[in-house]
Amino acid sequence: MTGGDHERRTLRLEIEYDGGGFAGWAAQPGQRTCEGVLTEALVTLTRGPVELSVAGRTDAGVHATGQVASLVTAASVDPTRLLRGLVGVLPEDIAVRAVHEAEDGFDARRDALSRAYVYRVLTSSAPSPLRRQHVLHHPWPLDLALLRRATAAMVGQHDFTAFTPTDTQHVFFDRTVLRSDWIESGDELVFRIEADAFLRHMVRVMVGTLLEVGRGRLSVERFAALLDGARRSDAGPTAPAHPLCLIGVRYPDPRPAAQRPEPVT
Repeated sequence: MTGGDHERRTLRLEIEYDGGGFAGWAAQPGQRTCEGVLTEALVTLTRGPVELSVAGRTDAGVHATGQVASLVTAASVDPTRLLRGLVGVLPEDIAVRAVHEAEDGFDARRDALSRAYVYRVLTSSAPSPLRRQHVLHHPWPLDLALLRRATAAMVGQHDFTAFTPTDTQHVFFDRTVLRSDWIESGDELVFRIEADAFLRHMVRVMVGTLLEVGRGRLSVERFAALLDGARRSDAGPTAPAHPLCLIGVRYPDPRPAAQRPEPVT
């Protein structure tokens, strides 16, 4: 795998990582980040500069099973050989699961239609030592019906100012939630949400506030009122990062309409 004077090409990387040992996705001086570790490995294998764009810039401690990045490189590298090389050089808490040729101009962040996350809450009275790094232990009773009513109010376009830190670089706070719900999975309640994009800490503040609803401390009506651009101080606490996981990114289907699968209803 060598660099050289070749045409630039774009590859699509499917990535999984345990965020516990990373200071988030984005490269930061003096910090161990997913982007930093992956870029170092790619530069080593391609022997030249690389450009990475990622679908979701996850925060410190957040995991991913369905992260997507686009890689622009001038190296004449076979995707299969690159994947094997990455398996050999990446640390055990991050892996590239697949490498594919992408269309010229594909950008994992710009071209994404939506991102989907899950947040796992363990509702038993006793904690789970084996799951402590991936679930939130919440030993108090939660009203699932209230959780679902509040979650349904989030679907559609809203102003999510209340669900991101006041000190922010965001300029626009409207986001469109495509679907959101809570499901029961054994002794866990799992919050699932898909939106066109997310503000910083948005899902974690949502969860922290929804748990207040589930415990009867905040009414569904007051929660719904937060979706009209309320202040951050009006919402609940920011839930911890470790139970949050990016599970998928959706892109336009390049196939003709007649060849696309029927939507699942």
